[in-house]
Parts: sequence; C-alpha cells; structure tokens
Amino acid sequence: MKNALKIRNLTKRYHSARSAAVDDISFNVVEGDFFALLGPNGSGKTTIIGMISSLIGITSGKISIFDLDNEKDFLHVRGLVGIVPQEVNFNPYEKIQDIVVNQAGFYGVNRKTAIIKSEYYLKKLDLWSKRDKMSQSLSGGMKRRLMIARALVHEPRLLILDEPTAGVDVQLRYLMWDFLKDLNKKGTTIILTTHYLEEAELLCNKICIINKGKLLYNANIRELINEPNSQNLILELSEPINVLPTTLHFNMKIIDPYILSVSYSKGSSLNGLFSILSEMGIGVINIRNKSNRLETLFVNLVQNKL
Repeated sequence: MKNALKIRNLTKRYHSARSAAVDDISFNVVEGDFFALLGPNGSGKTTIIGMISSLIGITSGKISIFDLDNEKDFLHVRGLVGIVPQEVNFNPYEKIQDIVVNQAGFYGVNRKTAIIKSEYYLKKLDLWSKRDKMSQSLSGGMKRRLMIARALVHEPRLLILDEPTAGVDVQLRYLMWDFLKDLNKKGTTIILTTHYLEEAELLCNKICIINKGKLLYNANIRELINEPNSQNLILELSEPINVLPTTLHFNMKIIDPYILSVSYSKGSSLNGLFSILSEMGIGVINIRNKSNRLETLFVNLVQNKL
C-alpha cells in the first residue's frame, strides 16, 4: 500500500540542547491509517509534527508525504496536509465562518467553494449556529473543533491532530471521536497525538511510542493489546513470596508479596509452576486474567521496564 507519510532517520538538534530533540527516528504511516503518535511531554512528538509541517527545520533525515519530498516539493505537499496544533492560534476578533473561509484561501480554494466547504465542516462539528460569533466567545471545546474545521476546509489527504481533545468534556470528546472515525473511513489518513490512551486505543489501528526523542515501539495496536500468542494472568497467593520461582517457561513479576504476575505462551501448562510454588510452601488461592492494555505497555516502555 502507498505511504501517506514516510520518515527516515529523522533528527532534530538545537544548538543549546545537550541531546537531540528527535534522534534518528524512522517509521511509515500507510494511506488510510489512523495512526497514534504517543509519548510523554517533551518526548519529541510536537517537534516531529513541526518538521512535517515545515515549521521546524530538519537537522538530518528525510520526510516524504505521498511520495513527495517534504522540502523539495513543499508547495505541493502543503496542500496535502492539514494540521491541528495544540495551541489555539486564530484571531479572537474574527468571525468563526470567516476563520474557516479565509484559511481555504491560503490553499487556493476559491471563495464560493470555501463558503460551501466551511458550512459543511461547521455543521459536521456542531458549530454552524455560532458561525457569525467572534471566536473569542467560544468555549475551549468549541475552539478545538473550530481548529479541526479550519484544518479540513481545503480537504487534505493527511490530517495531523496534536492533542485535539485536551480540555474537552466527555460529551464533546465522543462527538469528535465519531466525526474523526467517519472521516478516516472515508479515506483521510489521520495521525493523532494524545495523552488519553483510551482515545488512541479506541480510534487508532497503528501506534508509535517515542520518549526522549527515540522510537520505542511501532506496531499494530490490536496485535499489541490482544497478544494472541500469549497468556497473562494474576495469581493471588496464600503466603508471601520474596523470590521468583526458577522456570524457563514463564515471565514473572512480583506485584506485591501476595500477588504474582505471570506471562507465558498459550498452550503451556501451569502445573509445573504450581508444583514449584507448592514446594516453596505457597498456594494459589485465585487466578484472574490480566488485561494487556495500552496503558500498561506505555508506562512500562517510558519507565524503561521492558
């Protein structure tokens, strides 16, 4: 399949910094993906977005968007990408529909078409009734949705969302999720950064985790969460455990003296582990499944536990 975004050995160094903000990162986003770019604050996510949008210069490496070089073919590439930044950055004294229409003009969209498109996206994002209001009158959640409408008015093939639901209440967040899922189904490739891991898990099919400018993980999110070839259990013990049993077939971790986390390949038997525990004078009083969810993986990777 065609790549919407291809990043190779991307590096960004600032003269005043001791380490690279982005350090030799490579990954692809396939056309049609809903792709999560995750990492803690300061990990390099926004710097990567800045380089994709050409607002930040590249120290080394290459960015291609739909097989076009991001630097050499800038004028062509800019029309293929829509970006929703973290910070609200429109004129607070400009009318809402004017903000969207004027944005379209920057991409060569004629005014008649821009008005039609602005109506479509403002209605989709439940802002049409506010179209003649000044943007400063909007709530924080409405301003977020206005930035999405503005980014979409020239109908880019790649949409990049940097923390789009930060500070948005739950009801509005679900409205935005439904809109974005529908947009993706219709063919728009979406890259999402978020601190709401539930959001990434619900919306995205691919995931890339970065920290301190380095790529930690790049995978299909469903395979990551489900881990079809492994089993993860929590064992509640009758007696405290201080030393892990010696066995080659299980990965174990002491959660607390009475709780043991166990991972093993499906098809393996627990009988051998139970026998070893019994020899240690420890019984198993309860077994439950451990959900292997994105939050656990994210925390472990960022804290260097994996």
